[in-house]
Amino acid sequence: MKFARYFVSFGILTLVLSVGAFAKDNHSGNFTLFETVRVGSTQLEPGQYKAQWTGSGNEVKVDILQNGKTVATAEGTIKELGQPSPYNAVTTKTLQNDTKVVDEIDFNKRSEALVLAGE
Repeated sequence: MKFARYFVSFGILTLVLSVGAFAKDNHSGNFTLFETVRVGSTQLEPGQYKAQWTGSGNEVKVDILQNGKTVATAEGTIKELGQPSPYNAVTTKTLQNDTKVVDEIDFNKRSEALVLAGE
């Protein structure tokens, strides 16, 4: 009887802990750059990237990864969209010195966008 209770308790604990491993990561998203842009002090070439962030609301730390390695970091905020974005999109802005910087990243089927801190 005691063994059965421990076995059931162990089974429930294992199930609860494994659910977290399959949970969707809400703090990351993939995007594509089609032109050379800057994020923070780093210039990024066209290609596939992943944004990961920690924090919420008006204070998030953003890591930009390519092939699993962090290539740029920046500060930013989370912007709530009125409805989910129909696709991934990167909005850039041009500074006075003609340098393009990433301003906002929208993620497919998500109602939040990542706004990077401006220059």
